[in-house]
Amino acid sequence: MIEIIPAIDIISGKCVRLCQGDYDRATTYGDPVEMAQRLADAGCRRLHLVDLDGAKAAHVVNYRVIEGIAKATPLVIDFGGGVKTDEDLHIALSSGASMVTAGSIAVKSPATVEKWVAEHGPDVVILGADARDGRIATQGWLEESTVEIVPFIARWMDKGLRQVISTDISVDGTLAGPSLNLYKRILQEVPSIHLIASGGVGSMADVEALDTIGVPQVIAGKAIYEGRITMKQLEKHNLQC
Repeated sequence: MIEIIPAIDIISGKCVRLCQGDYDRATTYGDPVEMAQRLADAGCRRLHLVDLDGAKAAHVVNYRVIEGIAKATPLVIDFGGGVKTDEDLHIALSSGASMVTAGSIAVKSPATVEKWVAEHGPDVVILGADARDGRIATQGWLEESTVEIVPFIARWMDKGLRQVISTDISVDGTLAGPSLNLYKRILQEVPSIHLIASGGVGSMADVEALDTIGVPQVIAGKAIYEGRITMKQLEKHNLQC
């Protein structure tokens, strides 16, 4: 059964959600540590934590939030946003993250990511493949590239990565449903990749649709905060898992 990984995005130390990657369309949901505790109480085992300030600044900013969540909960934290250098990687892991997502840097400095995979292994480094119109976006989704998403994922699998978080920016934060056709294509063309879908999830029906096509894990954020997926539903799903 598909695992739901809740997401917490951070701006200025607060839990927020963007709509379609637009920093000017952010909704604030309060304290991230309190939210993480609620998610852990609902039986979640893992947390997708994104430093949006860090993504914009190109270095880790909100590492204190990692520390707070790691101390307050047993959640396994995968962290992204601003991890650009060896120092950023060290800050994230030493602050309590178990995994880091390499997004923009996998496009702009692939040699650095290859070194991280060699040093820490594919269980620690996750590929971030966030796209708009099928092309990879970088720098907190503020820049678009000409890199096509599926060949990009395939190349990194050849370099040793095994997990990818893929977000279709056009539906992220809209609650309009995930990009099933994109994920079907990824699974068909790169069948050995461990795909984590992200973006557009608005209900448990969306989660079930992803499960049906073979996606093993899905990230959900706004749907949980807006009550489209309730804590009771989340708890029930986690018990079934």
